[in-house]
Amino acid sequence: MYFEGSYPIDSRDVDPWNHCKPSGLMGILQEAAVAAACELHASRPEMLEKYNLFWMLARMWYRLDRPLGWNETLTVRTWHRGGSGASCYRDFDLFVDGKPVGEAVSVWVLADVDTHRLARMSKIAEFQGTDGGALCKDRTLSRFKLPDGMTAADHRAMHYSDTDINGHVNNVRYADFICDAIRMDLLGQECYVSALQVDYLAECRAGETITLLTGAQDGLRYVRGADQAGKSRFEGAVTLTPLDRASAIK
Repeated sequence: MYFEGSYPIDSRDVDPWNHCKPSGLMGILQEAAVAAACELHASRPEMLEKYNLFWMLARMWYRLDRPLGWNETLTVRTWHRGGSGASCYRDFDLFVDGKPVGEAVSVWVLADVDTHRLARMSKIAEFQGTDGGALCKDRTLSRFKLPDGMTAADHRAMHYSDTDINGHVNNVRYADFICDAIRMDLLGQECYVSALQVDYLAECRAGETITLLTGAQDGLRYVRGADQAGKSRFEGAVTLTPLDRASAIK
């Protein structure tokens, strides 16, 4: 089974070149995942009440065939792959006006509110027999190897405005940090983020400062967010694709 919803791309989602920012797209994907979980009676409040567990996003990847623009309506179709271990894959197909424009894959875990220990998905009745069946994708997400010699690009303070209901930095904000680190303000007129993977390794909270390190290898841009002890809190890999001027969004 799958959930399908339509989401307008509004002025909060776009950059100076009228393209939906990665954080805007990831916000839509996150909202679709929440709506799908609600349909399965596996929402955050229900997981807390039934199992004392809460959802955490571990990894997210997406790929676009073209930039998405302001006032377009993005239709998201999403389903989960089931799960017996400590994580669950959720897949997405993306459409505009009925035409495919991209796809996404995410990995989610359920953690105990008190201990933060991960729960096995086989114990969650709502996820048994409700997967996407033949729709399920083959792509898996693993931690990528960062290039050697990454250099510090910025020191980013975490604030109240970055945080969410769980009390730590919202998942979509990391996409903003990544785009800032690779200077999309200078690149956005010539190219767009056609693919992005974010690995969420440890929580960031308001009051902390994260160092953003950047590097490039094999055509990809990499960003690592490290705390003051040098520990990675998140990592990102970005694919940039030149804009086709003949079909660029105006």
